[in-house]
Amino acid sequence: MPRTIYFDYNATTPLDPAVREAMLPFLDGVWGNPSSVHHVGRRARALLDDARDRAAIFLGTKPSELIFTSGGTESNNLAVFGAARARQGRGKHLITSAIEHHAVLHGFDYLEKKEGFQVTRLPVDGEGRVSVAAVKAALRPDTVLVSVMAANNEIGTIQPVAEIGALCREHGVVFHTDAVQWFGKEPFTSLAQFNADLVSVCAHKFHGPKGAGLLYIRSPLHLDPVAFGGGHENEQRAGTENLAGIAGLVAALERFVTVPVFAPGKLEGLVAQLREHVTAVAGCTLVSPATGCLNNTVSFVVAGADSISLMAGLDVEGVCASSGSACSAGSLEPSHVILALGRPETANSLVRFSLGRDSTAAEVAAVGEILPEVVRRAQLG
Repeated sequence: MPRTIYFDYNATTPLDPAVREAMLPFLDGVWGNPSSVHHVGRRARALLDDARDRAAIFLGTKPSELIFTSGGTESNNLAVFGAARARQGRGKHLITSAIEHHAVLHGFDYLEKKEGFQVTRLPVDGEGRVSVAAVKAALRPDTVLVSVMAANNEIGTIQPVAEIGALCREHGVVFHTDAVQWFGKEPFTSLAQFNADLVSVCAHKFHGPKGAGLLYIRSPLHLDPVAFGGGHENEQRAGTENLAGIAGLVAALERFVTVPVFAPGKLEGLVAQLREHVTAVAGCTLVSPATGCLNNTVSFVVAGADSISLMAGLDVEGVCASSGSACSAGSLEPSHVILALGRPETANSLVRFSLGRDSTAAEVAAVGEILPEVVRRAQLG
């Protein structure tokens, strides 16, 4: 068996060597503050503007529509809080789904509890999919924001965001999609494919650096900021820009998104084999859809076991997996995604395998051999 089998690519990916090379000049030679007026600062500003222009060309947007952030969580927070507060004069009703990342869900919870907003949390079907009809039925005259993720981080379900976005646009409602898990895995042409006013992106999900992301804000929408200080990022995100991280983000976008780094041709066979291994183990039930799912994700629940025991057992064998969202690692709370699927009895036993560009058939076979005993020990407690 290989020393380490890394099947947790949905949590993070290793920094690509070429992306690292693109970042190096900004860790040494280009160290100025882009807001400074002297020549050192002006050089940094010129390179920041160049990075924004490149990102805009790649994503099919205007440069002014891109706000660089520290990653997916900040992008989601800025989208949710910024849009809700900016548009509350038109209404205080918000719509989201029951299976969003906590960076979205907790934002809606806060707005509901602390700021008087009303939130409709849409249910999902047995595969974790939001119905366009359910979104339409939930819309009200005072609805100002809908947020539905492009693909679920825990079980991989792909959502009909283009259809939801078109519906929202027809009704004059701002639509946000957390597309953090989409980039590098699913087909991409331009941000227009999501029909969204707000799109969240995070670099370290596709071999870019941690601490770097962006939020697309469709013109002429302007958000209320959530960070205050200077007038950075079109006055919507205060703080000195992380030039090295931004350089890495743009390099990763250009290298790994148009031709997905999570190559379907390679991963389809590995995922199919892994699904077979899982279903062959007594007590294991797949929750990742067979179709309409991220091409690298295999998630399942285990009767009579819990995620902590399962994660520990896999780790002892050198297998890196997740119990769902990496941001909840170590949590004893049941998966909110599995609860939303209507499986409360197994909601605390989720295991997520997410493969990547370095995954091999030998690793899949090794996990197939390891898994029955790991499950058996976890079931014994």
